[in-house]
Amino acid sequence: MQAPTRSLVLWFPDWPITAFAHEATTPPKPDAAVAVFANNLVVACSWAARAQGVRRGQKRRDAQALCPTLQVVAADPVRDARAFAPVVARIEERAPGVQIVRPGLCALRSRGPARYYGGEAEAARMFIRLLDDEGFSGVRASVADGVFTAEHAARSAAADDPVRIVAPGDAGVFLAPLSIATLDDDEFGSLLSRLGVHTLGALAALPVERVRERFGERGVRLHALAAGLDSQPVQPRTPPPELHREVAFEPPLELADQIAFGMRVAAEEFIAQLGAHDLVCTELRVVLTGERGERSERVWLHPGSFDAAGVVDRVRWQLAEDAQGIFGSGVAGVHIEPEAVDAAAHHAKGLFGAGPDERVHHALSRVQAMLGHRGVVTPVIGGGRWLAERQVLVPWGDRAITAKDRARPWPGSLPDPLPAVVYPEPRPVGVTDIAGASVTVGERDVLSAPPAVLETAGQRRRISEWAGPWPISERGWDPLRARRAHRFQVVDADGGAWLLVVEEGEWRAEGRYD
Repeated sequence: MQAPTRSLVLWFPDWPITAFAHEATTPPKPDAAVAVFANNLVVACSWAARAQGVRRGQKRRDAQALCPTLQVVAADPVRDARAFAPVVARIEERAPGVQIVRPGLCALRSRGPARYYGGEAEAARMFIRLLDDEGFSGVRASVADGVFTAEHAARSAAADDPVRIVAPGDAGVFLAPLSIATLDDDEFGSLLSRLGVHTLGALAALPVERVRERFGERGVRLHALAAGLDSQPVQPRTPPPELHREVAFEPPLELADQIAFGMRVAAEEFIAQLGAHDLVCTELRVVLTGERGERSERVWLHPGSFDAAGVVDRVRWQLAEDAQGIFGSGVAGVHIEPEAVDAAAHHAKGLFGAGPDERVHHALSRVQAMLGHRGVVTPVIGGGRWLAERQVLVPWGDRAITAKDRARPWPGSLPDPLPAVVYPEPRPVGVTDIAGASVTVGERDVLSAPPAVLETAGQRRRISEWAGPWPISERGWDPLRARRAHRFQVVDADGGAWLLVVEEGEWRAEGRYD
């Protein structure tokens, strides 16, 4: 078997917490108790949470019982990888050939950095100082035979001495006392534990032929890891192309037209760079930075793919939306980067010209460019209890309300079929009984009398059929926004069907069935 190569590993403890704090709109305080959960289990937690007994693998209810003030964060592998990418790029400036084992853990061959910086320990400390200057404190580093040994050596490093060097040939001795669970193979580890093998040293002591007979090549690979014979070399990544663009304005600009004009060249270069890699941008991240440190960040969608004019339009629209918001001074810089890309071949025009959908998109995009982001909207049905709030107007190109949002529990919402006509503002009507007295609903949802007459726009209609009441109660915990009402469906003598709502004794027509 090939001898393991010396590997330098950098480990960022609790990286999911660091990634969340890096991207959160309001980052948690350094002493806040925060835990990241996946499948209702803790996958990472801050030091403040660990001080109160929270541990990896705990159930959410157990963790919250130990730490009532625990901030719960959902696991997001994409967020972790996105936040880790610029850190790796910073490391590659000092030593190329970095392998991302997973977000928060990377490795590289130690030979080059060790020769340049005067030794393995000196190279490891140089990286720790570099990362500490970048704001990533608490990083651990190690050098050992193989990535597997180096990773666990880094995990065993102390906070006051974050560098651990395992001498060449000593990997097996270092790994011997570690638990068999270190192999991160639950099935294999459970079987070995039942056989009385509880440490890596005990596994390494088994004859390799017997391991192959019982567990096959998979077992041989794990046996080699336990013995410190990790023959898998560091596999450096190919750095992704630099697709983002930044424009700095000195002095800062205040007029949107000036900023949009200054972005034209950068937008054309941005699209051209994507095209050079046979890519198109379908989601665009725009970050605006103010003169006093203000920041506005948003991801823009596109029904097709962005061109240079579309990029400039999104910058202008974001400036318009924030005109009365965070910017109290001029804009000092604009940063654009692709949030999602697609192969250019998927967006090529048809052989015999554009289809109807492409022509519609082109026309609507041009109108939107002239009228603004909300100048062209499409109606979709959203979630909610009231019909008026379920009518959602989505700007052209934005992601529409998904079916998942509509399917969320909405106690008191109206089931299908919905009225064909929904009034944006419910119309006042009157509902009286046969004696002419207004019909009311009591505390226990009991009617004062059966509805007999519907008065709408000065016309009196006899009610032939009716159904209800169906109560609607929302925000009962908020005295200022609490609402309680009752719905009715009525059919008049002419066959017209109405959806009525009575709230605080007042009757209104919410919609009409055609």
